[in-house]
Amino acid sequence: MALSNLAVLLARQQNATTPVLMIDWDMEAPGLHHYFEHGEERPGVLEFFEACREQLHRRRKGADVLDDEELAHEVLAAVGWEQYVSRVDQSSQLYLMRAGRFDESYGERLAALHWDALFDSCPALFRCFADKLARHFRYVLVDSRTGRTDTAGICTTLLPRKLVVVFTPNRQSLEGVQALVTRATAYRRSHEDEQRPLVVYPLPSRIEMGDSTQRSQWRRGDPQHHIVGYQPIFERLLCECYGMQHLSLDSYFDEVQLQQTRTFAYGEQLAVRMDQGGDRFSLTRTFEAFLDWLGPGYFPWQSSREIHLLSAIEEARQALGEGGARALSQPLARDLNLLGELYRREGKLRQALACFEESLGLRQRGMGDDHADTLISKSNLAGVLRQQGRLDEAQFLEECIVEARERLLGAEHLDTLAARANLAATLAEQGKGAEALGIQDCVLDAYLRMLGSEHLLTLSCKAARADLLFQRGDLDQARREQEQVLAKRKRLLGAEHADTLRSKTALACTLLAQNEHDEARVLFDKVLQAQLRRLGPDHADTRRTLELLAHVQPDFYGAAPGAPAGARDGYAPVRELHQDAAMDDYDDALGLAPNPRVAMSVTNPRPRASDDLLTLDEQLASGRPASR
Repeated sequence: MALSNLAVLLARQQNATTPVLMIDWDMEAPGLHHYFEHGEERPGVLEFFEACREQLHRRRKGADVLDDEELAHEVLAAVGWEQYVSRVDQSSQLYLMRAGRFDESYGERLAALHWDALFDSCPALFRCFADKLARHFRYVLVDSRTGRTDTAGICTTLLPRKLVVVFTPNRQSLEGVQALVTRATAYRRSHEDEQRPLVVYPLPSRIEMGDSTQRSQWRRGDPQHHIVGYQPIFERLLCECYGMQHLSLDSYFDEVQLQQTRTFAYGEQLAVRMDQGGDRFSLTRTFEAFLDWLGPGYFPWQSSREIHLLSAIEEARQALGEGGARALSQPLARDLNLLGELYRREGKLRQALACFEESLGLRQRGMGDDHADTLISKSNLAGVLRQQGRLDEAQFLEECIVEARERLLGAEHLDTLAARANLAATLAEQGKGAEALGIQDCVLDAYLRMLGSEHLLTLSCKAARADLLFQRGDLDQARREQEQVLAKRKRLLGAEHADTLRSKTALACTLLAQNEHDEARVLFDKVLQAQLRRLGPDHADTRRTLELLAHVQPDFYGAAPGAPAGARDGYAPVRELHQDAAMDDYDDALGLAPNPRVAMSVTNPRPRASDDLLTLDEQLASGRPASR
């Protein structure tokens, strides 16, 4: 069902000129032909490989000894695949290779075709067969069953470049697809001749949309009912298969779940032909969303926002390469900047740096050095350079930005103040604490006069100043200011707002540096409980709080080396932890240049202090979470 619907959508691409081939390799229970108009019964997969077996037998008797590759190409050329393929749609280039000719001898002939013997006689045969078809069709979709049969092994380990595992949310189905994915990826890694890319896409099916409780339980898990949840299962499985420490399938599974509907529960009906509207409740919409990942080959752990930005960037580059108008370069620069923002939030600094560098180059050429958008790209680039420890380069860019904004906007414009705060952050990391604190005091004084003591931007700036005090070793003064910010944020935003939790974390780190471990533990625990409720155990913020708590209570989840008990110099052991926690307030204090009439604060902290300067319009365009 899934394969036939996806095939129809793929064949409609490029004005229905995209050649697509479906292969029904579910030999024991063939049924793909039922989804399309019945034409004349033709030979299919079974007859094709019977002919290959005969050709191999003849050539093995010959005098010439060929290597596997040459033998496979000769056999495939002699057999010819064209006679086994039929067109099933006259409005597009959609083709089908049936399982075979379903006569009285079909079962007997299938049992007599030993797939393992066929593979042993020419191991390159199936791989060369796949390569030959890939040269004639844009997409080749193979329908196979799971399990440990020979045909399942061929279809999941030898043939594919992309493996879609369709499952239903129950233990039997999940155990089967886990074993299948593990076998396929292990085979690709361990066999020298088969080390080709294989991207795995889990596809949940028959999801009952009317029961939100069970839908959530079986997706995310429910320990009380002993349900693990298919999302954490596949997150762990893909981490193991691809050698990654952590990945998230949140965005992917938000979009990709094949819902159960009464209309398509019976018979072989093509939803994408009947359900032309494609509204958000339709199966067509779900198949289209899945193709956003499957078609271009994006990984399932890439977010929906990332893949859409990547697609827009690729289209803009192609248009420019084909002689498109120069005006297209600025939308490209905008999307590159947004993609860089996304990568930086995810901690992918190398990718973020490349995006910001390209965006800056396009904006400098198209709009000049002093344009507001050019300065945004410069500031973003400087922020990533600082996170990478390239402080001199970051300082040079930030000094240029401050000079330009003072000249164009004035010394107390909010954009100028944010640029000066960025510079203070870089100076602080260079060890120039006194100079950094002087600049930060001037910025804070301006915010107090212009916005008042309880404006969110003022509070963020004050929190960033407290971090500078912490870095200089002035723990008592840092603690006083952190307590003031925490009290105001708690009253204005609530006890579990992200900014409030950030203030609790920063204060807890200071208490920890002052050897007040009990008080620090209480704050860390409050932050952790709130994050577990609101973000879940796998969120980056939750994991970071667990690491911080382990420094206070080493037996919390295993021994934590470097715990601060008996700290050697008072506060040095938690300096880096504090930078990762309290300095996230720079996301607010430095990352915003809102209209003075609008109070706004970013609620999505990044792994470290970021130093971008975004106008309000740019933030709204980028979709960054914010609160008014």
